[in-house]
Amino acid sequence: MRLLDPEHPFFRPAWRRALLVAAPFAWAGVEWSFDNRLWAYVFAGIGGYLAWTLFIAWRPEGRN
Repeated sequence: MRLLDPEHPFFRPAWRRALLVAAPFAWAGVEWSFDNRLWAYVFAGIGGYLAWTLFIAWRPEGRN
């Protein structure tokens, strides 16, 4: 079972996928600036997972 279904129609536009990847990395920067290293790593990990799922391993419909 996957945590995220990249084939859902919501993820079709590239700008949505980019925004969903950028948001946790931005929040990781906020946590890092407040010296909350653990939460910064957690959100950076979430951003990395989203980047992998929505950009690197993502396949458009019909190109599986």
